[in-house]
Amino acid sequence: MSFYTIPSFLVQPLRTPLLAIAIPVVLGSLSGLPTSKVVKGPWYKALHEPPLTPPRWAFPIVWPVLYASMGYASHLAIKVHDTSFSPVIKSVAYRGLQIYWAQLALNFAWTGLFFGAKKQLVALVDIVTLTGLTYAMTIDLHEATDGATTWFLAPYCAWLSYATYLNTGYWYLNRNRSDLKRLE
Repeated sequence: MSFYTIPSFLVQPLRTPLLAIAIPVVLGSLSGLPTSKVVKGPWYKALHEPPLTPPRWAFPIVWPVLYASMGYASHLAIKVHDTSFSPVIKSVAYRGLQIYWAQLALNFAWTGLFFGAKKQLVALVDIVTLTGLTYAMTIDLHEATDGATTWFLAPYCAWLSYATYLNTGYWYLNRNRSDLKRLE
């Protein structure tokens, strides 16, 4: 079953490993640029943090690695799609790539929702959807690539689960705080 047809300008770059890696790394870096200003500002500093919140310096280390890993997984998936003789494997790989682009869009949207719009509940809906799609993508691509992509996507699934916990905690601990409105 095909959800939508992926435009060729999104498929073609995945055939080159360097481009497949660079696309999410560059787009992720660009989407994260406004974040550094917000986390240094009064709104973010005033938020009550959930337990087990990592230090801020961890995020610019973790995310580029995860973006590079998911990019390489997309390259492996398109290789299988292009070379498999099995219609079932081709279909599953393609569906995984469809989900790849959808989850990537949700991933980039999350930053704007949480840090830009300061809408933690809307960001929570986004990240729950993102995490579910990422697990579905990982399962599809695991099947299509005989597990080769799972090594690259499992850390991303784990981090998203953790990030969902953090988003939930930030929302819950700060949901009724009227003092945050004046800091926005």
